[in-house]
Amino acid sequence: MRPARFRLLKLAPALVLAGCAIQSPPSPEALRQDALGKLDVTTPWRAGDRTPGAVPDNWLATFGDPQLDALVAEAIAHNPDLRVAAARVQQANGQLDMAKAAQRPSLSLLGTGGIKMSDMSSALTGVIALVSWELDLWGSLRYGRAAAEASLEAAQADEAFARQSLAATTAKAWIAATQTRLEAQTAAQMLQSGEQLSGLAGDRLRVGVGNAQDVATADANLNAQRDIVVQSGFAHQSAVRALELLLGRYPAAELATRDSLPTLPGPVPAGLPLQMLERRPDLVAAERRVAAAFSRLGQARVAALPSLRLTGNVGYLDSDILELKQDYDNPSAGVGGKIVMPVDISGEVAAQKTVRSAQQDEAIAQYARLALRALGDVESALAGGRMLADRERVLSQLVDDRGRTLDFTQSNYKVGRQDLRAVEQQQLGLYDARIQLLRVRADQLAQRINLHLALGGSFSPPAQAAVAPRTDHVATR
Repeated sequence: MRPARFRLLKLAPALVLAGCAIQSPPSPEALRQDALGKLDVTTPWRAGDRTPGAVPDNWLATFGDPQLDALVAEAIAHNPDLRVAAARVQQANGQLDMAKAAQRPSLSLLGTGGIKMSDMSSALTGVIALVSWELDLWGSLRYGRAAAEASLEAAQADEAFARQSLAATTAKAWIAATQTRLEAQTAAQMLQSGEQLSGLAGDRLRVGVGNAQDVATADANLNAQRDIVVQSGFAHQSAVRALELLLGRYPAAELATRDSLPTLPGPVPAGLPLQMLERRPDLVAAERRVAAAFSRLGQARVAALPSLRLTGNVGYLDSDILELKQDYDNPSAGVGGKIVMPVDISGEVAAQKTVRSAQQDEAIAQYARLALRALGDVESALAGGRMLADRERVLSQLVDDRGRTLDFTQSNYKVGRQDLRAVEQQQLGLYDARIQLLRVRADQLAQRINLHLALGGSFSPPAQAAVAPRTDHVATR
C-alpha cells in the first residue's frame, strides 16, 4: 500500500496543474455593450460647454473655504453611514480570506489521554495530526476566490462613493445653511424698511398729508414682514441642525456659518460619457458585482463534477493496558484520497445554477440602471448649470432695476406724488428679487457639486482619490 500512496502524492501536483482554467468575467467593454446596447458613450456631452481637459479631483479646494474643508473632514471621521460602508469592506475582506483558506491544506490535531483508575481501566494516550487538501480540479475554489475578490473591490468602490457622496452632501448642507442665514438677514433688512415706512405713514398722518388707511396698511405689512423674519430664522436653524447631524454632532443649531456664499469656481472639464462610466465608483462597484456573479455562476456549474480530496495523518499512540498490533510502529503515518461524485437526484445543483444565472442577469440589469441614471445625472447637471447662469445674469439686473425703482417711488411718496401702496409693491418686488438671486447663486454652487459627484470627481487630491483597481482573475491552479 505504501508505494501506491507515494504514487498518489506524486500525482497530486499534476492533477492540480491539469485542472480546468476558470473563465474570466466579461470585460468592462463587453459589459457595457451587453447592458447598454448601441448607446453611444464616446461622443461629448450633449448639454455641456465642451470645456477641454480631464475630469479633475480635489474639487473641494476650488471653493477656497478652509472651514468647509474642516467640516467635510469632520463628517468623514464621524458620520455613521460611512462607518457602515467601512464595516462592509471589512466583511468582504474576511470573505476573501475564507476563500483563500479553502484553497490551502487544512490541519487538525487530535489528542487522547486519561488516568488509570484501576487494573481494568485503559489509559490510551497519544496525538494524531490530520491533513486534508481538496484539489481544485474544476476551478470551484478558484471561482469562489475570484467572486470574493470582486466583491471586495465592489465594497471598496462603494465606500469610495459613500465618501464622495458624504463630502458633496456636507458641502451642499453648508451652502444651504449659509443661504438661509443670508435670507434671514435680507428679511431683517426688509423689516427695517417696513418699520421706517410705517413711521413715515404715521408722520404724514400727523402733519395732515396722510390718512389712516395708509397707516393701517403699513402696520399690516409690517406684521407680515415680521412673520417672514420668524420663518426665515427657523429655516436657518433647521439647515444648521441638518448639517450638524451630518457631522455627527448634537443638533443644537449652534454652528456658525459664513457671512457670504463662496464664489462659484470656473468651468469644469466634463470629459466623455465613457470616461465617466469608467471612473465613477458606484459604477465600478456595479461592474465588479457582475464579475462576482459571473464567478459564482461558474462555481455553481462545476458543482456537479466530482471532487478529489487528499488526506494524510501522522500520529503516536501508547497504552499501558492495551497491546498494540505487532507490526504497529510509533510514530505511524499514512496518506489517502477521497473522490466524491455528486448525484443531483433532488435537483438542488440545477436549482443553484438557475439562481446564480438569475443573479448574474440582475447584476447586469443593475449596472445598466445605474449607468443610465449616471448619464442623466451629468446631462442634468450640465444643463442646470447653464440655466442657472442665465438666471443669475437676469436676476442681477432685476435687483438693480428694482432698487432704482424703489428709490424713485419712495421719493415720490415723500412729496405726495404716489400713495403707500406703490411703495409697498416696489419694496416687496425688491425683496423677492434679492431672495431669488440669493437662491439661484446657492443653487449654482450646489449644482456644481452635483456635477463633480456625477462625473465621479473626488473631493480629495488625486493621490488620495484612487479607487481600488479592478483585476481580472484567470487562475490555472
